Amino acid sequence: MVSSLLSALNDARVYDLAQPYYVGMPHHPTHPPYLFSLLKKHGDFVSPACGSSAAESIALGGHVGTHVDALCHFSRDGKLHDGSVAQQVQSYGQGLERLSIDTIPPFLGRGVLLDIAGLAGVPVLPVDFCITPDHLEQACRNQGVSVQARDIVLLRTGWAVYWDDAARYIAQVQGPGPEEPAARWLSAKGIAAAGSDTVAFERVPSPNMPVHLHLLVEKGIHIIEALNMEELARDRVWEFAFLAAPLKLKGGTGSPIRPLAIV
Repeated sequence: MVSSLLSALNDARVYDLAQPYYVGMPHHPTHPPYLFSLLKKHGDFVSPACGSSAAESIALGGHVGTHVDALCHFSRDGKLHDGSVAQQVQSYGQGLERLSIDTIPPFLGRGVLLDIAGLAGVPVLPVDFCITPDHLEQACRNQGVSVQARDIVLLRTGWAVYWDDAARYIAQVQGPGPEEPAARWLSAKGIAAAGSDTVAFERVPSPNMPVHLHLLVEKGIHIIEALNMEELARDRVWEFAFLAAPLKLKGGTGSPIRPLAIV
């Protein structure tokens, strides 16, 4: 079985869906930025055999760059998805004791890309564009795909092309995305996770963040943000094997991931 799997993978194409990390990259203003410093340079220490090495230090928030939200990221009426009282299971030093990012198994399943920007006939959706259930259904019809239980469903808005322009990408935390009706359409399909190429997944500004509350708290569906699906859309790849794993940050509310689409 392993040999047949490896044989199939030898003929597969792998699409990298992650955005790069660099100093000055976009980050949501409520989360800390990505920081990097080369603290040890080649030549600082040279071994007797004339060998040398370099090493860096990095710092970032769990919700910076391409990342996934743990279910403990949001609460409603003080309670998490499993009914835990958030204030009773959290601390500055230990994070969240329930539903934290280290409890999430790797994502390995069927991925579906719904190209909403392509559906609208534009390279990038307008900043105030609201994705509705009709858009999702029409994208499925036009692309010849269906959304099934346990799928990882990715919504393309086109905003990935703004990644190298942090101010434009963040846009004062304004951007296109689904509102609650579209989130309920997705959750009714029984999906495992939903993602997009924007910083907030749902349409913002949205003071109450109803999509996060519905998916994370009510339904236990993970949210992936800041993806790059431009190559997938260019090649019209709508179905694929999706593979990603969060870091095992004990008590964490989110984690960077390196998502891959395998075709």
